[in-house]
Amino acid sequence: MTVSGAGPDTGVPSARARALAVLRVRSRALAVALLPAAAAVILLAGGSTGHLPGPGWDLARRILTPVAVLALLLAAGVALVVARARPAVSPTVPIAEEAAPDLYRMVRDLADRLGVPAPSAIALTPDCDSWLEDRTHPAHAPPPPEERGDTAQAGRPARRVPAAPVLVIGSPFLWWMRVAELRALLAPVVAGTGPSAHPDIAAARRFVRGLDAAVAVTSAPDRGPVFRAVLGGVGWVARLLLHGSRVHAAEMERGVAAAAAERAKTVDYGLRIVAQEQVGLAYAGWDRLLTRVALPAWRMGRWPARLNAGVVSALTELSRRDRLAEGFASRLGERPACDLLEEPGAVDEATSLLAARLFHGGPAETGPDWSPVHWGDYPEEVVDRKWRTDAARLHRILDALRVPPADEESRAPDGPTLARVLTHLTASPDLTPAAVPAVTAVEAPAPDEDDPAGGTAHSAALAARLTAELAREQATAAAGPQGSAAPDPDALRDDRALPLFPLQPPRTGRELLADHITAMVCCAAMDTVGAVPGLDWLDGPTLLVGGAPAAELSPQVLTLIEDGDPSDLRNWLTRQGIRPEKPVRLA
Repeated sequence: MTVSGAGPDTGVPSARARALAVLRVRSRALAVALLPAAAAVILLAGGSTGHLPGPGWDLARRILTPVAVLALLLAAGVALVVARARPAVSPTVPIAEEAAPDLYRMVRDLADRLGVPAPSAIALTPDCDSWLEDRTHPAHAPPPPEERGDTAQAGRPARRVPAAPVLVIGSPFLWWMRVAELRALLAPVVAGTGPSAHPDIAAARRFVRGLDAAVAVTSAPDRGPVFRAVLGGVGWVARLLLHGSRVHAAEMERGVAAAAAERAKTVDYGLRIVAQEQVGLAYAGWDRLLTRVALPAWRMGRWPARLNAGVVSALTELSRRDRLAEGFASRLGERPACDLLEEPGAVDEATSLLAARLFHGGPAETGPDWSPVHWGDYPEEVVDRKWRTDAARLHRILDALRVPPADEESRAPDGPTLARVLTHLTASPDLTPAAVPAVTAVEAPAPDEDDPAGGTAHSAALAARLTAELAREQATAAAGPQGSAAPDPDALRDDRALPLFPLQPPRTGRELLADHITAMVCCAAMDTVGAVPGLDWLDGPTLLVGGAPAAELSPQVLTLIEDGDPSDLRNWLTRQGIRPEKPVRLA
């Protein structure tokens, strides 16, 4: 008696059955499109041979023949749109084999051990994820040799369609993980090339991707009324077919994933558990690096050029602070996976620029208002500039609101001071009614349901003006060369809807006001007690007073905004030796 156990191809029969179900949807659609034509052919053949005489059959032929022609035209139109539609491709940084021969060698060796085809190429994505991506559409293949200027290969038939999918690797993994950990992590991903090579599964995937691309084409807004009407019908048909294929396609992908996971159990299974722990740690460090460190720089028109190297510093700092992460830093003595690249710095810069585009919407190339910054220059070129720019904006709005200088400023009128801000937010609204003019409907921000009501009249007016001023600045920047750059027609992605993955929702007026007051406090500290801007790998811009990070300012600033009470903030300033009546230098 034989007992069949779970083999390496468990899940493939289920995936193939679901793929056939998807293909049956395609076959039924084709049959429906051809049915009127088949009936018309029968009627016409019967009339020409004399088997279907009479006025009734003649009427049927006159009615059904145009219907058949119309159905064929509609089917051809749908097929043409589906065939010409360009399937979506994830934004990635392609890695040529010459740029990473060791990485390609490791992946091919892994594929050999798994008994599956090797991926056709490798690309990096600025995210903590890895997957296989099918780029068999002719639009995604490399140009023929004559277009690349390769005269040695000219005249030979060009292979425009790769035989296997592309392996996309999360770039933070290469810098944080060790070589053995990366190989264990990629084992179930690479194992997916086996089921992907099955003809039925590949055909089902092409069908679903084509329908999805057709829906995207028909949903494009920049179309005339005639095109919108025609493409609306095509989109309806494509959505109907997608709806009929959705469940089968999802179950097919689950079967493929199950088969790949089962096959990968034979390779580095024990080490994969350790690698999965590193995935969670890498994701936490990468998220904090983007939101706390990179985002302030992007908003200043600078993009950190070594994000992946920064994630190593961030995760090392997290390992030092978090007791749960103890022992992870000791791994740094082993060979990092980025050593598999010939030029890690150039690859890091390319993925860092792509991250800025995906998460913030920056331009594709550097320019006067969009330049790289290295970590050593970050405190001076980003933190200091951010604080002084925010402080200058705050005082411009105070000037527009006709806010008078503080009492101390009458004796030192040679520059803006923190005391002016504190005095204005402390004053009772009925004492200086002329200082708070009404904000027009154009300048006032839209209500934000997540911003709870509260704060004084002065802080509310100041927050409204800040929101309107930043909105004008962003609109001006979007209308400039940075926002009007034409998308690259040869790129493998649609750049018209950036950022694709915004990191944070728009900031509320209260958050903006708190940021600007904090910036003014930091400027006063730098100009009066010699404090310096710093970079914390997990918290972003930080103020260093006497070489140590300053205490948290948020509670004192929020008390000033919400209650109009500056006592907590003034006490903090006194303890640090900061004099709010001294003028500060603005950007």
